[in-house]
Amino acid sequence: MSPHSMESQHQPLLDRSGPLVGFVDYRGRPVHHSSSGGWTSGLFLLGLEVASRVAYYGVSANLITYLTGPLMLSNAAAAAATNAWSGCASMLPLVGASLADSWLGRYRAIALATLLYILGYGMLALSAVLPPLQPSQCDSRSMNISYCGATSFQLAFFFISLYLVVFAQGFEKPCGLAFGADQFDQNDPKECASRSSFFNWWYFAMSIGATIAVIVLSYIQDNIGWGLGFGTPSIIMILALIIFLLGTSTYRFYVMEKNSSFGRLGTLATMVRTSLIISTMRSKAEEKDAESQHAKTHTVSEIEEARSILRLFPIWATSLVYGVSFAQLMTFFTKQTQTLDRHLTSSILVPSAALLSFGTISIILFIPLYDRIIVPVVCKISKTPSGITMLQRVGTGIAVSLLTMVVAALVEMKRLKTAREYGLVDQPDATIPMSLWWVVPQYVLIGIADVFTVVGLQEFFYDQMPDSMRSLGLALYLSILGIGAFVSSILISCIDKITSSNGETWFSNNLNRAHLDYFYWLLAGLTAFELMLFIYFSRGYVYKKKVNAL
Repeated sequence: MSPHSMESQHQPLLDRSGPLVGFVDYRGRPVHHSSSGGWTSGLFLLGLEVASRVAYYGVSANLITYLTGPLMLSNAAAAAATNAWSGCASMLPLVGASLADSWLGRYRAIALATLLYILGYGMLALSAVLPPLQPSQCDSRSMNISYCGATSFQLAFFFISLYLVVFAQGFEKPCGLAFGADQFDQNDPKECASRSSFFNWWYFAMSIGATIAVIVLSYIQDNIGWGLGFGTPSIIMILALIIFLLGTSTYRFYVMEKNSSFGRLGTLATMVRTSLIISTMRSKAEEKDAESQHAKTHTVSEIEEARSILRLFPIWATSLVYGVSFAQLMTFFTKQTQTLDRHLTSSILVPSAALLSFGTISIILFIPLYDRIIVPVVCKISKTPSGITMLQRVGTGIAVSLLTMVVAALVEMKRLKTAREYGLVDQPDATIPMSLWWVVPQYVLIGIADVFTVVGLQEFFYDQMPDSMRSLGLALYLSILGIGAFVSSILISCIDKITSSNGETWFSNNLNRAHLDYFYWLLAGLTAFELMLFIYFSRGYVYKKKVNAL
């Protein structure tokens, strides 16, 4: 049970017959509990989430395979490009959420995002089907191999298509969940409890979509063709748009405030600037003058909101390395898996990207286990309604991600040792005689880490942000994964440049001569350091709506 639902038990029951304050229907008319929102609206949005995740992960899960295959990029370049793309996909929600809260509205932002998804996936399909947009394949018999691979135009068309999907994600990812949560009245005890449940089902729906994508679409891409593999997401999003629009008459629309999120961010920037000015002043009189001028410029509520956002920064900053570890899931984990024996039978070969399903399946199985068994047991011990606090949940996930990197490093050491023992070091295309089951634990562990960290961050930033900026709060938690992906990209590029000067890069195109194990150990060390900082700052954090911290 969430902190919100516990608090609501002590609140007087509201009159459910009157109109909801702050919400209207799609025509701008007052709405009532009985005729709008709730699970009726929530189911339409859960359907949209399943569809959008099938489409998104259908591309992202196997992207590095396409980059190193048909586009013929190096392992390091492909990993850097994938991380940069994933980073933008997690950073642009900051812009999309601000525009939605200030101008577009969440409903229109979702509709626009869906149209962009359809266009982006459609263009990706064309890039894999139309001959002028397909890279020329290298032929060893050719007298001139300088024209092998993709041209600048082909690369530009492909990446423009890919980044249209990123722009779509910038609107859909924060607004979809926020719009879904809007369908439940936080001031009504019954609906408040349902809203807490909606968060869990949202992540459950996301995992279902991701599982379908990595099993079905990765198989289509590897065994049928990339054109159908990229085109299917476009068709799925057309159906998703229809589902979303069918629910229009049932939705509750949040009435946007005149003071936009951009204005509030301006207040935050002013506060930071004022604090820096005050810190450089030597006399108390100068400090009082600066504080007085700041108080005249902004209202008390604006200043309090800005302070509440600033308090989130240490938690945000000390969660970034988790994003770096998470970025490996769709890059080096996938490349590592490609070298193993992936046969389930003599005729069934598992696509390397399909192993991502072990992570999403572990999420699907662990969420009910966590909610129905672990939380009640821990609740009896801790006397905390939710079992553990939001920050304890995040910290637990970071600890599990540390274990994930340790396991990944040990498995990679075993893989390299096996390659040496069988004389396969200089045969990059040879299958290492190790079963795919060796890498399953690291996928399962990162899935369990997700249940703790990602859901914990999602709830934390939604709960602790000012009520009118909750789309931005959800975007803020997504930015952790985005910046983590960028940091991963920078790390890979720097390490590749440093180690390649010695002739033995950690990210060699021949993975049997690479040292992914070193990289995983480095991430494990960074995660351990991050965990210590996270615990330190979490202990001093005071919740906005509850007093007990980590």
